[in-house]
Amino acid sequence: MTPFEIEGHEPSLLPEGKEWKLAFSDEFDGTELDTTKWGFRLNFWGLRFDAYTDQGVSLDGNSNVVFRPVVIDGRLCSAQLQTGALTYDQLDFDGAIKRRLAQVVGDNPWGEVELWPFKPLIQPKFMHRYGYYEARVKFQKRPFWWSAFWIQSPNTGSTCDPATSGVECDIVENFVNGELTSGGIYGGYGKDFHDDSARIHYPYTEDDQYHRVGMEWSPEGYVYYFDGKEVARSSAPVSHTDQFILLSTEIKGYRKGVTPTEFTEEDLADCFMADYVRVFDKI
Repeated sequence: MTPFEIEGHEPSLLPEGKEWKLAFSDEFDGTELDTTKWGFRLNFWGLRFDAYTDQGVSLDGNSNVVFRPVVIDGRLCSAQLQTGALTYDQLDFDGAIKRRLAQVVGDNPWGEVELWPFKPLIQPKFMHRYGYYEARVKFQKRPFWWSAFWIQSPNTGSTCDPATSGVECDIVENFVNGELTSGGIYGGYGKDFHDDSARIHYPYTEDDQYHRVGMEWSPEGYVYYFDGKEVARSSAPVSHTDQFILLSTEIKGYRKGVTPTEFTEEDLADCFMADYVRVFDKI
């Protein structure tokens, strides 16, 4: 890997044999999150999701963004940052179903209640195609939540062709179970969603150190890196559409209907940190 120097900050480690230019970065300087670059994911499949919050994220004044679990109405919650938004998150399926059951007349030209009542879509803050995506992170240690650095298309799974609708690319996920994962999901998020062949689990020894996690995305496929070493690669399927970045955490259990209500002071003191997030274009 080749170092790419950023004045006053830790360098990036980029794939060798290529020239790179910086396309996006947040060094998390200062004490306030840059909301021109990041927003919060609060919905899940068109409904407000209790596990997500816009609290518990702060800058520590030492060029780190810090995620901590928070207690809201007696429940553990955590935050997800994103530079765009999943289209499905803006839907209101619950409201549409209620209107249909009540036989409410819709306001489209045929008087129907729409099956897909899109709300005004959120304008993305940063969308990109191809390049090298890298973050320098320090993982959480408690097993009740997980962290991830990933990219996603606003319309992942909306067509039968992942090249046009996008691929969820998990650059790294840490479930605090002694391993990390990288890889992609395509073909939708229903019962028959697919993991691609790059889905790989690799050992991780818990520590209190920063780690560089990265992914090179090209028209030919994906190559995943951990601390400057290749850990996985995939040549299919490949997204050829713009995607946005997520730096996220999530409390375990909510998606299975379990609401964690027991926690300790040590749980609340745990954190996931990122020193920077950067995107590079190949020249």
